[in-house]
Amino acid sequence: MNYGGPAGDDHSMPASETTHPPMAAAPADVPAPVDVPAPSSRPRRRWPLWAALGAVLLTLSGGIPAVLLTGALSDVEVGEPATAASPTENPTTVAARQVAERITAQLDKQSAALLSGDRSGFLGIAAPAARGDLRQRFAALRALRVTRWEARPSSLPMTAGNAGEWRLAVEFQYCFVTPDCRPSPLIVETRWRDGAEPRMLAIGRSKPAPTVGDRANGQPGSLPWEVSALATKTGKRTIVAVPPAHRNRLPGLLKRAEAAAKVADEYVVGGTKPDRYRIFYAGTKEWKRWYGGDHPEWSAGYAVNVGGGHYELVLAPDSFDYGPGLDEVLRHELAHAATLPEKRDYSDESSWWLVEGLAELAAVDGQPVARYAGLSDTRRLVKGDWDGKLDTIAPDEDTTDKAVTGSYGIAYLAARYFLERFGEERLLAFAKVVLHDRRIPRQTAEEIFDEPWSDLHKECVAYIRAAVR
Repeated sequence: MNYGGPAGDDHSMPASETTHPPMAAAPADVPAPVDVPAPSSRPRRRWPLWAALGAVLLTLSGGIPAVLLTGALSDVEVGEPATAASPTENPTTVAARQVAERITAQLDKQSAALLSGDRSGFLGIAAPAARGDLRQRFAALRALRVTRWEARPSSLPMTAGNAGEWRLAVEFQYCFVTPDCRPSPLIVETRWRDGAEPRMLAIGRSKPAPTVGDRANGQPGSLPWEVSALATKTGKRTIVAVPPAHRNRLPGLLKRAEAAAKVADEYVVGGTKPDRYRIFYAGTKEWKRWYGGDHPEWSAGYAVNVGGGHYELVLAPDSFDYGPGLDEVLRHELAHAATLPEKRDYSDESSWWLVEGLAELAAVDGQPVARYAGLSDTRRLVKGDWDGKLDTIAPDEDTTDKAVTGSYGIAYLAARYFLERFGEERLLAFAKVVLHDRRIPRQTAEEIFDEPWSDLHKECVAYIRAAVR
């Protein structure tokens, strides 16, 4: 990476682009699935782009979201993990195992149908009441160019109350665009009616999870392909998806995403680039619905860990109003996908400055400090309430716009100090041990930088104060 100018790599040629329209809507006689109520809307403050570059880093517990059925099945308990049959097992356990085997055969049929584009086969394992929901998912997953879809019971089924009905937690693993990617896992509660060929009666959706600050504690909430029709375009490094009403934005969004991906690729921590950056533009309805919908008012975009080393990037409804500033948002968010590990607990408030500082370096893409748009608010915070510690600058939902901007500015200047003094290789090595390996700076500073952390922190703070004079 050449920090002094636009970053580049060997992916400079544009790839062929194909639009994938959503499938037709469900017929009127198909019952609609029960949906999770969207969070109530709230006024969104309008403010400058540079104060809206916050990435809401929503992560999944252990890389696998705990997804519950809405409505009657929201209190389902997952049974014991499936193991080999034992001669001493009671008849109920034996019967549950046999049901699981029959359901697995149905799930295998459905997976093959999805990958081959056979919608009738995909819907064929389900009762009519579940087909509207499945029709929605089939269309969105095909639009996203699903290349891997595997389904297996993650526990033994449990009786569902009615004779012949069972509840079963199913783990899905999926890839988009790239067949040999590390799959993202997803656990969903399902309900079935048993028989020689069991029929799916209901399938779960993600539920919003409580959030603390700008991070989620648990599952992220409904994934876009679970609840929305999508139109997509695919490039060499990205796939972009929008609600069909915004299909006209796809060509321009893909072009800008591909350019941002070239920059983000130069910030990869750990040596492996994302196989594709997944980017979703949310309309107003989708912003309130996807991944729980409860995001800070100052957020213009966020990154969600969906497991398998994949992050999905979401742009706010008004992000296209930023004009050229949208490119900064894209570079910032894609840099999160390039720098962050797959672990849920990769970060806490003490390392927030490093997470966001790296993303801001990518966002400005080599511009001088004097041109940093948030410099005035950074100056205000540095000369005002800041205590001179890097590990205390993380904003929360109630932080004022100007203070949020100042916090991101401090993070940017801190990362820039380490970049200018030690170079990109050692900066990214430092990010590896702090964010990926979960080692605190004072344990690693001498190993990476040959100086104690106390001295480096003092020099970094002096650099920040000098930059905002």
